[in-house]
Amino acid sequence: MSVAFTFPGQGSQAVGMGKELADTFPEARAVFQEVDDALDQKLSAIMFDGPEDTLTLTANAQPALMAVSMAVMRVLEARGLSLKDKVSYVAGHSLGEYSALCAAGTFSLADTARLLRIRGNAMQSAVPVGEGAMAAIIGLEQADVDAICQEASKGGSCQIANDNGGGQLVISGSKPAVEVAARLATDKGAKRALMLSVSAPFHSALMAPAADAMREALAAVEAKAPIVPLIANVRAAPVSDPQEIVRLLVEQVTGQVRWRETVEWFGANGITTLYEVGSGKVLTGLARRIDKSVTGIAINTPADIDNALAELG
Repeated sequence: MSVAFTFPGQGSQAVGMGKELADTFPEARAVFQEVDDALDQKLSAIMFDGPEDTLTLTANAQPALMAVSMAVMRVLEARGLSLKDKVSYVAGHSLGEYSALCAAGTFSLADTARLLRIRGNAMQSAVPVGEGAMAAIIGLEQADVDAICQEASKGGSCQIANDNGGGQLVISGSKPAVEVAARLATDKGAKRALMLSVSAPFHSALMAPAADAMREALAAVEAKAPIVPLIANVRAAPVSDPQEIVRLLVEQVTGQVRWRETVEWFGANGITTLYEVGSGKVLTGLARRIDKSVTGIAINTPADIDNALAELG
């Protein structure tokens, strides 16, 4: 098989996401209801109708994005798709790793929703608002950005958070250090060094309190072996052992999302098609920029579902 399923991360949310699925498919409605019940909150109403600033809150965006991904998965499965038979691997960008694991049967839907609510709250509260920052550095090699982060770390925490490919690296840490790093990147010839409008310094050492919270939360839920291997964010290599998966999920909170390497791994190991399951088309765009031998296809509308089922047989 030459297919992998990927699952989007934060930033892919938009008011109205999932509504067409809910209006069209009873399986999608059931997913949204189960997530609402698990969180004791009408999250689906925020997803469908907003307001946008409420949906964008980390504690809402994370389970909401997972819910849309799982709604698509349940519709595909109800129409005959077998993940085990048709898909070789799963992977997800940051929170999308939880969606991938839910799709592959490691966590139940209700547990995944609750884990992401805990994760969102813990990441938001780990650092006081205004003390952390993130910036996108475009047009520099990873070694150069690593060196810049090391230099900027003299004034606080600063590290690469996401290697998104296509010449885009995201750095994260204390605000003064990230601002210094952005200036250094510009001086070193970066095409752009853009401070990001984010609520916390995700995937940095400053997220250590959130990692502790996730270690505790993950210890309290059942984790089964996925029915297909996960390509883990912090390793960019396959993993199937549930205990190892949990350990890597904790590490991911403070570690780097190695998405460029993940897509390159797919290309080097015979995967020709990456289906992005859920809201938006961010990962589909990244795949195109990272490895021309890999085709990215987004599945988030009823028409997309029909097309995917026809292609996957």
